[in-house]
Amino acid sequence: MHVSQRNGTSDRTARIPAPRSPSRDAAEAALVEHYPALVRLAHLILPPALGRHRRVLAAHALVQRSLARRRGPHPGRHDAGGEDSAHDWLRARVVRGALRPPLTVSVGVALPRALGLRVFPRAGGTDELALDRALAAADPATRAALALTAFEGLGPASVVALLRAAGVPDPERASNGAERLAASCGPGTAGLLRGPEFDPCTVHLRPTDLLGRRRRARFAALAGTLVLIGATAAVALDAPSAPAPRPPVSAAPAAPAPVRVPAGRWADTSRVDFTAWPARGGLAADRDLVRRAVAAWAPGSSRTTGPEPPSLLYAGKVDGARVVVLYTGRSLVRYTEPGTGRARPALVETRADDSDVTTAAAVVLARAGGRTRYLLAPWIAEAGVRDLRDPRTAARPLRIASDGTTDPVSDGARAAVPGGCGGVPALQLRSSTLIVEDHAFLLVDLGGLSPVHLTWTSLPVPGEPARRPREAAGPLGLAAWSHAACSLPPLRDSGVRAVNRWEFAAQTLPERAGRALWVCTRADTWEGRGRVDVTLEPPGRAVPVTTVRDTAACGRFGQDVLAGAFWSAPRGTRYLLAAGSRRVVGVRADGAVSAGAPGPVLAARAGTPAPFRLSGRLPDGSSLPGWTTPSARGGG
Repeated sequence: MHVSQRNGTSDRTARIPAPRSPSRDAAEAALVEHYPALVRLAHLILPPALGRHRRVLAAHALVQRSLARRRGPHPGRHDAGGEDSAHDWLRARVVRGALRPPLTVSVGVALPRALGLRVFPRAGGTDELALDRALAAADPATRAALALTAFEGLGPASVVALLRAAGVPDPERASNGAERLAASCGPGTAGLLRGPEFDPCTVHLRPTDLLGRRRRARFAALAGTLVLIGATAAVALDAPSAPAPRPPVSAAPAAPAPVRVPAGRWADTSRVDFTAWPARGGLAADRDLVRRAVAAWAPGSSRTTGPEPPSLLYAGKVDGARVVVLYTGRSLVRYTEPGTGRARPALVETRADDSDVTTAAAVVLARAGGRTRYLLAPWIAEAGVRDLRDPRTAARPLRIASDGTTDPVSDGARAAVPGGCGGVPALQLRSSTLIVEDHAFLLVDLGGLSPVHLTWTSLPVPGEPARRPREAAGPLGLAAWSHAACSLPPLRDSGVRAVNRWEFAAQTLPERAGRALWVCTRADTWEGRGRVDVTLEPPGRAVPVTTVRDTAACGRFGQDVLAGAFWSAPRGTRYLLAAGSRRVVGVRADGAVSAGAPGPVLAARAGTPAPFRLSGRLPDGSSLPGWTTPSARGGG
């Protein structure tokens, strides 16, 4: 992202601070005119840990208090008069206030009051959600540098000067970090930041927990009565109480009580993942059961030396068994006590760190008899089940109980199609509009505690930036995955987190045989390793090209791809086909076939399949080695 102009100037480096402030009238006029922009600036810098409600209120409070005089030098420098210099002065004060430690923001500032209501900006789409998550992971100074560039049009020199004046120890690092953040989020970052999803002046309202407020009111009245009774009883009882018995010295430390997240946290946080799940289930109040689960995960509390105890996500009865689900900050833990027989409790733990709105959307509670029962995230508004091989049939609605558990889902086993596989069931889920608009996505059970997120990346368009993975729940995504559904079962029980189907090239086939797609399917694991399967998909049966493990290819950090394979036309003529991704400007084959072609695709007649080498040329003149089938590599 690069925003180089504001009010017709390329960089306002002349506005570098002086300790004098503008007149009161000029400052008030500038505040009224620029209030929405200043609030948006403060909102982006403030820590997301405040929650969406308090973050909006804190942004307004900071801007409203920016006229208050404080001791010590002012944070911005300006010219002696003029509305523009007053705006610069206010902006510097807002930046300095927003960069304060979170405790000062949340306690020291008298926030505007919204009794009985919670406020939050409009929910955006998946791009806005991904950007919000990236901003939450950045430090405040980096967010400030990005906001000053995107909202205020300041160049690097002005950003560095303003941050230095605001007390940032290393403003150059913050400015560089903002550039990297904008580049990683794509060319549309500035436009997304200016959208209503990041505007704290245009907000939605919803009531707070009405039932909870009534309970708290009744509890307050009861507590007052009990205090009065207790005070009266204390006058009558003057005998000293017996000392509490000491626990045995040899007793093992008890497992800590798990954290219980408030029910509405998921709708008021920028971190929509397992940390936002509340404790649910009919046995969530069974402290003995929960204690046994925590003790089984951390016997003798030897595994609780970290900063926080685990969070309780669920405790309830599932098909006759007692099930407890915990989140440790790094992993999911499922503890199961069988309802009958002498079977011992079972404990399963899998990685689940760095989850998000999709990969933290469901947890497998139980599998039995070819059926799976799920626990869905509190932000899931609708659920359905569909067969990936049949994109034209609508998803069958899946009932969600009040505690988030679903009806059992069949594994879809049925007769395999010729050259294919049996049914491949997928969950089709839709997120609540409180966190993201029009967001439906697919999950597939591949044996872990959390189902696998499916996405797809469509063919590149010449002259346009590289496309990002998108949700596969739409008609085009479903049609794409219907061709690759049978590639998913072999990934079972391999710790896969997400799978993206990338159609990196299309090729017109010789002899008017139609068009073929070149596809790279990348499976990312929770541990960070990736596996890719490259396939040529002509009309009819797909041709597997290669499988590569532990690679960055076909992902965010490996967008240059070239692959080749032998293909036989309907009349029997054999060809060597090869294709590269969008940046490949030339393809060359050597060995059994010697041929070359400008552009990203190559088709050459071939004899008996034999080893060949494939290379591509990139715009900077560098060479890209190509992937081939094992037979083309001499069986390697």
